[in-house]
Amino acid sequence: MITPMRVFVLIFNARTENEGIHTIREGERNKILMFESEDDATRFALMLEAQDFPAPTPEPMDAEEIKEFCESAGYEWEIIPENSNLVVTPPELNVEKTDWQADAQKEDTVEDTFPLNQQPLEESELSNSELEKMRRKLEGLL
Repeated sequence: MITPMRVFVLIFNARTENEGIHTIREGERNKILMFESEDDATRFALMLEAQDFPAPTPEPMDAEEIKEFCESAGYEWEIIPENSNLVVTPPELNVEKTDWQADAQKEDTVEDTFPLNQQPLEESELSNSELEKMRRKLEGLL
């Protein structure tokens, strides 16, 4: 399978000094999900938010950069293909504290995040009303 040049990853506190990249913990390893579709990344972000997780921002990034970051940090990565039958849902287990919340109030979180230095990227193309509409649809599915 050919890796797309641009993928979408979920970033917490995007474009701040305290930003972190969303990961899923599998045993002792962490995995970064790289979505081919911005819509799929947005849906996953809304599912996290529906589980009282802080709202992540889908950010476009170069797939090779993410792979290099994963290799240097000892993380796994997975590409989530667009229009695939693969249904990605957040796990039910929470970590107690994320690295990017080190000095913040302790919150239950669905998954883990780790700092990622990156250049500022463009704002999301979805309006708040579109996101709210998607959130309502997702909540209706649950």
